[in-house]
Amino acid sequence: MTTAQVRWGIVGGGILGMTLALRLAQRGGQVTLFEAADTVGGLASAWQLGDVVWDRHYHVTLLSDTALRGLLAELGLADDITWRETRTGFYTDGQLYSMSNSLEFLRFPPLRLLDKCRLAATILYASKIRDAQPLEHIPVTDWLRRWSGTRTFEKIWRPLLRAKLGDHYTQASAAFIWAIIARMYAARRSGFKKEMFGYVPGGYARILQRFDTVLREAGVNVKPGYVATRVERHHGAVNMAFANGEQQTFDQVVVTVAAPLAARLCPELRDDEQRQLRDILYQGIVCTALLLKQPLSPFYVTNITDAWVPFTAVIDMSALVDARHLGGRGLVYLPKYVAVDDPAFDRSDHELERQCSQALARMYPNFCPDDILHVGVSRVRHVLAISTLNYSAKLPPMRTSIPGLYIVNSAHIVNGTLNVNETIQLAERAVEYLPARGELGCEIRI
Repeated sequence: MTTAQVRWGIVGGGILGMTLALRLAQRGGQVTLFEAADTVGGLASAWQLGDVVWDRHYHVTLLSDTALRGLLAELGLADDITWRETRTGFYTDGQLYSMSNSLEFLRFPPLRLLDKCRLAATILYASKIRDAQPLEHIPVTDWLRRWSGTRTFEKIWRPLLRAKLGDHYTQASAAFIWAIIARMYAARRSGFKKEMFGYVPGGYARILQRFDTVLREAGVNVKPGYVATRVERHHGAVNMAFANGEQQTFDQVVVTVAAPLAARLCPELRDDEQRQLRDILYQGIVCTALLLKQPLSPFYVTNITDAWVPFTAVIDMSALVDARHLGGRGLVYLPKYVAVDDPAFDRSDHELERQCSQALARMYPNFCPDDILHVGVSRVRHVLAISTLNYSAKLPPMRTSIPGLYIVNSAHIVNGTLNVNETIQLAERAVEYLPARGELGCEIRI
């Protein structure tokens, strides 16, 4: 069997599935990419708020995002990236502070000078760590207390961990916080100690449209609107069934959906494989996006430690994106990271808008609820796989016990953070392990 004869089916048309599809097609595979939604993109997909089309979730490109920038170059979009120096805010004890440079950090009132020194030392020390695997054995709470001190942990780190991970923060390893620190520190290092963030004019709507075109030009059969319901071995091949009643058969199949969903989709997996997939701990997200009459704040991101605020952070895209791309409006994302069974998923758009509006009015004196022009709410139950203790050892291999079936998803981003750059890196690593022909590959565990 030659490389050109290998038929690949890929479940999931997010950035991961799209990148895998492109690379497999480039090495001669016959690739079909299935996406349940009407358009490709997954978490990177775009939507429309009023007359503005922009990302469904907030995304930004860092100078250190070499994999993403490389893909954008391949798509012919790298020269269009617009770079801008941004600022960071911090909301704590009912007050909004700027935390955009060293002087503002030193002036930050909630922490004493000793606390600030220990916090800075923690960040610097973490930035020097190259192998994060030993950190997987240390609870993040213990590691942060050790390096930053109890006061800084209680005042800064615990609220931020709880905002991102909820009560699951007690199960996270130190590798979780290391990954966040390492990425942001690398961005500042690449940006000459400045927060230089970038975006492609038109947002991910434009990126994904171009990516879709490139996939089709490479021979990939892109099939949106296909909801996979079952993947199983059948007569020496891998059979895929879909909600529309269709069935298709491939030599090799890669499932890229979240681990618990993959377990449900592939019932022939061994009991131990099912258990490994279902045991991966996820956080979901309820993200409210507001299109406003005007920008809300000068900060691209405002971190929040006050527990009463009903969202994790304030992401003001209009502090990064040129006003002309947003019709002169303000675009704000208000994410809330929650457990997969959190009641927030059942709250109506109207209730979420009311909660967010009340909180913004309390945080920003210049905000008026009448400034809201359009509201969008995105709800995704399985977004972030949490780096729990001994995460690498518990992670299931990509190659399954079913011949020809592979499961590759964002849970395989080991000691990293969920972002587009890491997702592309995962795809580039994974494709090297996938068989170029019809034979079975060796066990993949990365």
